[in-house]
Amino acid sequence: MPLGRRTFLTATLATTAALAGTSSARAATQAVQVQSIDALRQAIASAQPGAEIVLANGTYTVSGSQGIPVSGRHGTAAAPIVVRAASVGGVTLNGDRGFVLANSSYIVLSGFKLRQKTTFEIPTTCTNIRISRNDIQVANTEGVNYVVVRADNTVVERNHFHHKSTLGVFLAVEGPGSAGMARGVRIVRNYFADHTYGGANGGEPIRLGLSGRSLSDAAATVEENLFERCNGDPEAISTKSSGNLIRANTIRNSVGGIVLRHGNGSRVEGNFVVAGGNGIRIYGNDHLVVNNYLENLTLAGIVLGSGNVKDHKPEDSAESRKGNDAPDRVTIALNTVLSSPTAISGESIRTIAPAGCVIADNLLVGEAGRELVSMPYLQGITWSGNILWGAAGNGNIPAGGFSRQDPKLANFADGVKRLGAGSPAIDAASRTYSSVSLDLDGQPRSGRADVGADEYTAVTPATRKLYPADVGPAS
Repeated sequence: MPLGRRTFLTATLATTAALAGTSSARAATQAVQVQSIDALRQAIASAQPGAEIVLANGTYTVSGSQGIPVSGRHGTAAAPIVVRAASVGGVTLNGDRGFVLANSSYIVLSGFKLRQKTTFEIPTTCTNIRISRNDIQVANTEGVNYVVVRADNTVVERNHFHHKSTLGVFLAVEGPGSAGMARGVRIVRNYFADHTYGGANGGEPIRLGLSGRSLSDAAATVEENLFERCNGDPEAISTKSSGNLIRANTIRNSVGGIVLRHGNGSRVEGNFVVAGGNGIRIYGNDHLVVNNYLENLTLAGIVLGSGNVKDHKPEDSAESRKGNDAPDRVTIALNTVLSSPTAISGESIRTIAPAGCVIADNLLVGEAGRELVSMPYLQGITWSGNILWGAAGNGNIPAGGFSRQDPKLANFADGVKRLGAGSPAIDAASRTYSSVSLDLDGQPRSGRADVGADEYTAVTPATRKLYPADVGPAS
């Protein structure tokens, strides 16, 4: 079972504090201050574990095809090699190429404004690279991705990816060969904003994999990132690999949503998708979609897709894997969907129906002129314990799969609607969820779970929706 949010945050804070303490110690004893790109190159070329190299604030043009090489350099987990700006955001790097990594490990690159003309790549010959607190706006060139990660255990944290109006993604995770995936990549507390590409596809903020890589187990974590005005693609977080955790992110005022486009066995948990276009859309097998809060979308809240393919297989070509794999054994439970045209829907544009799926214990509320459930294929779905309310019609949800009751939602200061005292949703789940120990707010689910994303408590929860001050280089 994935770490609980509090456990994860405690570990993250401890790691950050340890890094800060290590950095302070290095600053007093080993920090190398450099004033030019040539001096930076020389310092990196001889760096040993524990070295800290600090580039003086200023704007630099990186000339030559070599960029700034980081090659054959190896720190350790306890003593990484840190290359940083003198102050966060104080160094701007222009030119054709910036940092060029190869055959290196335990490297931290921090505090830069990256304005290079080409993609920043972390290749498969590297491992344990940390890209931290950078402002990333690569040249706005058609088809150029900002960052591509191919190295295992890469950490991309507290960066600001912003302003692209052409084809290309902010952050792509791929891997070795044509079918592999980097494993253990963590994407945490980044700010993705202002992607305005007008095409129908190819402008994702995060793309985890590609069709041909979809059966590779990436085990990536995408956690506590903020997406605003991400309108370059219907998919703000696009997973095209397997075994990923998408948790506690906020997507606001964006066309893009969370899409399990290819791959199997991912978990989508505790995300806020509000005041935007797409919600959560699902293909592939054995996913868990739980504890998510979706409100005021212009399209459906949660879409359980249909397929033109029944299960992708290892022997399939990359081209054939571009088809939509009909969902099997997907659980959609304990979510709250409010004020959207349809709360939960399916697709009739493909002929292979979902199979062995569960839609249970969700809280669905809508206004007049809308319907809460629109599912063209019902035979492969088990429904139970859902609570429906509002002037919206029930749609075609089977009679035994829901009750219509006022959930007594209360408005909280953070704009989230949670259960009020006396709600019939309290302790009303129709099933048990052994792998779901926390609710949307990171608070314990005790006993029989409450229906919807929120577990009722008299304690006022901390604000969980993220805002710009919570993420990015200054957070």
